[in-house]
Amino acid sequence: MKSMRDVRTGPKRPVRTFSIFAGAAAFALAATGVPAPARAASDASAPLAVAGAKSVSDFYKSRDKRPLWLSQQGRQAALLIDMLESAELDGLQPDKYRPDALRGAVSAAQSGSTKAVRRADMMLSEAFVDYVRDLRQPADVGTIYVDRELRPSAPSPEAILQAVAKAPSIEGYVAGMRWMNPAYVALRNALSTGEMSEAQRRQVQLNMERARELPAGNGRYIVVNSAAQRLFMYEGGQVVDSMRVVVGKPVYPTPMMAAYVRFANLNPYWYVPPDLAAERIAPNVLKQGVSYLDRLGYQVVSDFIDDPEIFDPSLIDWQAVADGRQKVLIRQQPGAHNSMGRIKFMFPNEQGVYLHDNPDRQLFEEASRLYSGGCVRLESAWRLGRWLFGRDLTWKGAGTEEKVLLDKPVPVYLTYMTAVVEGSDITFLDDVYGRDAARLAKAGNAEALAAAR
Repeated sequence: MKSMRDVRTGPKRPVRTFSIFAGAAAFALAATGVPAPARAASDASAPLAVAGAKSVSDFYKSRDKRPLWLSQQGRQAALLIDMLESAELDGLQPDKYRPDALRGAVSAAQSGSTKAVRRADMMLSEAFVDYVRDLRQPADVGTIYVDRELRPSAPSPEAILQAVAKAPSIEGYVAGMRWMNPAYVALRNALSTGEMSEAQRRQVQLNMERARELPAGNGRYIVVNSAAQRLFMYEGGQVVDSMRVVVGKPVYPTPMMAAYVRFANLNPYWYVPPDLAAERIAPNVLKQGVSYLDRLGYQVVSDFIDDPEIFDPSLIDWQAVADGRQKVLIRQQPGAHNSMGRIKFMFPNEQGVYLHDNPDRQLFEEASRLYSGGCVRLESAWRLGRWLFGRDLTWKGAGTEEKVLLDKPVPVYLTYMTAVVEGSDITFLDDVYGRDAARLAKAGNAEALAAAR
């Protein structure tokens, strides 16, 4: 019987694609999965929360009570109210934002009364602030925040309104939901068309919850979508490069995680997890003898530290290791056979997950790339390194486990998006880790997911 780690999992083409938006009016100016152009927002590598708690009134005082929403000729006020009325798409209650009262106040402001204009404008701002703050408080979807400052949090009212005021076009800012990640906006637009089954709509809503954790703004960051087995590099609010990746098998899923990539390791060791030592290495030692270890550069060590004690492998009971009765710590030395390849990108975490090179190149030709023990293997590690560091990195001449620090850490988001929008199509990916099923079952919607399959 084969170990689950050795079984290649997943169908060859784990997708279902549907055309959307045909004849439908979406709120965003560009209802696509392509990231929006650079936007007037904060650096995505910084947290959204802003120090201080200045109120909506403070914002208006800072601008001598000049109106924000009613100061231009345009549809920005009506567009905002329409969006608030559709807040159910976001999993929120529209009545909280009092859209009927807002329409009445805007109508009264048409009289030209300064008092009526100021009252309506402040009401719009208060509703908008509540809406943005609600959206920036994500649901608990199981993400591990290695660096807590990457956890989304509600900006201050003043910060929210200042972002609107600085936008080249308020109408464009609202229509494009520029305070959210482009993936969220694209999914919301798809949901607004109404051209999906109920099961598909629920799947989109689950993915919108995950997308709420992704950053907005113009900063540099990495997104790994385990469901699609693909990595994306973002800069200036747009995808500037992407590549295929290999992620964890369903039995060892790649976790959802947010962390800072802080350094690269050239010529790394591979520290073999004890379960893999039992499943992969011990059986080969039993078949081929300890020469197998020497040939592939494996060492039995006392600990996973820089200078461990190295043990004689001939003294190990390898049958006990294979049976799970004895555990050993094994590391693989740098070289052509090393499972890490020649470089790994580190965002130190307790789960031992990182991005790394991979010498097993044929895996990247597979349609479903679910072969790892949880880490992310890169189709082109050196291309990612060039983007991260702004220069070419090379393993030649480097020392063992040579650390190369990033001048400025770059956020990486390991997510799980099973519904993605590309252009006018929405693609539903297989729930390879069962996370959709688990969340729907928890919410009492297991039958809805089954109907989508």
